[in-house]
Formats: sequence, C-alpha cells, structure tokens
Amino acid sequence: MTRRRRPDARQLRALVPGLGLYLLVCGPPALAFPSLAATHPWATAAAFPLLAVSVLLHRRRPLTALALPVAPSLVISLDLFTVAYCAALAVFGYLAGARMSRARPALWFFSAVAAGGLPLAAVVGRTVWPWFSLLLTLLLNVMLPWLLGRYRRQYAALARTGWQLAERMEREQRAVADRTRLRERARIAGDMHDSLGHDLALIALRAGALEVDPRLDADRQAAAGELRAAAGTATERLRDIIGVLRTDDEGAPRAPADASVTRLVDRARTSGMTVDLEQPDDTGTTPLPAMTGPALHRVVQESLTNAAKHAPGAAVRVRIGRAGGQLRVAVTNAAPPDGPAAAPVSGGSGLVGLDERVRLAGGTLRAGPTPEGGFTVSARLPTTGALLPESVRLPEPTASERELAQAQHKVQRRLRQMVTVPLALLAALVVLSSTFHLVSPSWTVLERERYAVLRPGAGRSGVESFLPFFALDAPPDGTPPPPHDWTCRYYSVRAGSDDAYQLCFTDDRLVRKRVVHRRDR
Repeated sequence: MTRRRRPDARQLRALVPGLGLYLLVCGPPALAFPSLAATHPWATAAAFPLLAVSVLLHRRRPLTALALPVAPSLVISLDLFTVAYCAALAVFGYLAGARMSRARPALWFFSAVAAGGLPLAAVVGRTVWPWFSLLLTLLLNVMLPWLLGRYRRQYAALARTGWQLAERMEREQRAVADRTRLRERARIAGDMHDSLGHDLALIALRAGALEVDPRLDADRQAAAGELRAAAGTATERLRDIIGVLRTDDEGAPRAPADASVTRLVDRARTSGMTVDLEQPDDTGTTPLPAMTGPALHRVVQESLTNAAKHAPGAAVRVRIGRAGGQLRVAVTNAAPPDGPAAAPVSGGSGLVGLDERVRLAGGTLRAGPTPEGGFTVSARLPTTGALLPESVRLPEPTASERELAQAQHKVQRRLRQMVTVPLALLAALVVLSSTFHLVSPSWTVLERERYAVLRPGAGRSGVESFLPFFALDAPPDGTPPPPHDWTCRYYSVRAGSDDAYQLCFTDDRLVRKRVVHRRDR
C-alpha cells in the first residue's frame, strides 16, 4: 500500500494566485444570481464551472480562457454586458494581452465576436441596436483591458532588455584592461608603420638605384642588390608584425617627431625620388591646430611611401595651399616608368589609417588613380580648429543600442495603439450608429392596413408574416411594462412618430394589440 504524497508548501503557495483569481471573477455572478435566476438561471449558474476552467487555462490558453465567458454573456444579454460576467471579461482580456506573444489570434477572435453578434441581434431581437451595444462593450470591457495587457507585456520586455544590457556592460567593463593593451599595440603599430616603413621604402629605393649605377663595379652592385633585397624582406617582416599589432579599434598614431614637410621631401629626394614641392612661404611658420600639422605630415609621408613602393622612378608632385580656412594638400605621382625595379609588398592598411587620421583632425581625404595612369592623394584640413562639415560622421549604433531602441519603439507603438485604437473604433461606432439611427426608422414601420388585419388569439407564426423584419429596440417613453409572462414588440406607426404599435404574445398567441404614446415622466 503506497502512501499519498502530501503537497508541500511551495505547491500550496502556487495555488493561492489561482484561487484568488477564481474568487475575484466569481464574486459578480454570485451577487447577481438572485436577480438573474428567474430569467436566466442556467446561464448564471454556469459561471462557476466555466470560470474555474478559465482560471485553469489562463496561462497556457489565454484566448480560450477569454472565450469561455463570452457565450453565457450573450445568452443573458445580446449586448454582451452583464453584471455576472463583466469582471471576468475584463480580467481575462487583460491576462490574454499580457500572456499572448502574437496579437493576430486575439484580433481574429474580436472580429468573430463582432461579426457574429450582428446576425444574432437581427434574428433573435429583430433589431440592430443591441449589436451596437455589443460593439461598445467589446471595445471597452474586453479590448481595452487586452491592450493594457499588451502594453504591460511589452514594458516588461523592455525592462528585461535593460537588465540584459546592464549585464553586458558589466562584462564589457571587465574587458577594459584587454582593450587598453590592444590600444597600446595599435599605437606601436602606427609608429612602426609611420617611421620604419617609410625609411625602409626609401632605403630599398636608394639601394635599387645603386644596383644599376654604372660607376660601381660588379661586387658593389651585388652588395647594393643584397641591401635592396634585405630592405624588402625587412618590410615584409614589418608588415607581418603590424598585422599582429593592429586591431579594429586602432586609435590615431602619435605625432611624428619631425613634422616638417620640407625636410620630409628633402629626404625623399636624397633617396633618389623626383619630388616637386609647391607650398606657401608661411606653411612652416604659421601655427596650425594640434591635429592638423601631424595629419599634414602623415598625408605627405604616406603618399611618398606609396609612390616609392608602387611607382619607383615616377615623378611626384606635392602641392599645399590655403583657401577659405582650409589647408589643401595633394600628392600626385606619374605613371611608373618601365624598369626592372620591383615594388615592395604593401600591407594595404596605410590609406585606411591615413583616412582615420585625417578624419580625427577634422578633415576629409580622397585617394584614387589619375587618368594618366598615376595616383593621387588629396586632403582638406581645417586651419581654425573647426571641423569640416564633410568630416562629421555619425557613429554607428551598437548592437545593445539597437536592441534597446527596438524595445523602446515597441513600447511606444503599444502605447499609441492603446490610445488611438479605442478612440478610432469608438469614433467609427458613433458614426455607424448615427447613420443607422437616421435610416432605421423606415425599416420598423408597420402599415395600418396590416395592423388592422391582426386579431388577438392568432398564432405567432401567422402574425409575424404581416410584421416588418425589424422592430423598435425599446417602447416609447412612459409605456407601462407588460405582465411578467408576456413578450411584447413595438413597431413604428410612421417614420418619425412618437407613437408605436404594441403587440404582446403569450404561449405563442397574440393577446394584445394597441397603440401606445410617448409620455413625459
């Protein structure tokens, strides 16, 4: 014999929210049961088992839990609003919005209820006015709580996203030391590329010139060739080291020790390059912003290095000028002449780093081939410390910023929907009901000839063959209520009249026909 396992405290605590929810939604039908027991006893009594099932399903099947109270509400009243179920519809509508990840199934459900209410009101009640009340109840008592639940769900998702971003930021803070080391490697790589790469390119070019100098004997020419090859090998090794040290978050290299463009050009000429320099007389004496001078030096240095590598023996022209608060520099080399000299291997990152240096200085850089077969590098740099408009680039948003922006956009969209959708639907309902109010009186008019034919005691089926399809939704004001077991319908005497025909039935027999008039209370 096996012993039954008693529920522990955790399981009991898990039952408390469901029990509280059940008591909450069962309170209104328990209070309304005495007044509705005479007219709709079964629909009212069904609230207690149906709401118990809804409480059990509201987590896994929230839309089903919302649909269960709708059917008995329509049985009690065609306008869907009942004291017994109004609280259940609002509560389960809110829970459906908070728990459903997709909105489309709920929208289809709301549309089905609205579409099904029209023929139900027309066939059962012989009037369309309860359908307008159904739409209003569906909007305010079901859809509005559903939208509130949707907003709460999206707001909770935004809060979770914020906590996830906070955890990600903590992980990024722990990686600060690693990024600092990588940044230092980037600075070292920049220094090596700016100074050693330029010098090695000039050494290789000078050694290549000595290798073909007819004034030297064969041994010295061979030594010059070995020197050129060694410089090329050193350049390749330098490129490999730079490839290890450079990173994607490389910052701007430090300023070179010698920022004089004139001395830079003189060194290139001494190495055998043909360089023509055009610059104003005050270029070296006029003070420049802190970032402009080093950027100018880097543009000329990198351009001369590329010319020595890729177009050895080609003439180079360096032009520097001032105009409109800008310093303009252009370095153009001609097409490389035919010759046996081989260009050293390039790492391909020089122009990328140069563009970053110029951008940080507030300028712009352009580089590309010329129609004559050469290559030109041009830059515009500020001379007043202000950034050029073209150099301002908006930073790309990070993945965390994009996720947070998307979550915020969803919350804002849900908030707009929560406000605009009910207002739009309410406005459409007002327009539709107003239009029907103007048109419907002509549909409820019972002609006098047909009214005169009706006789008390006739069967309901025979009487209804003489009646219009639609009846008035309510009798004229002041009409005394009929006996309890009578069912009365009211039809217009004529369009726009305050008088109405009253036809009362009991046991499917016509027991009264008369004209009732509006009475001021």
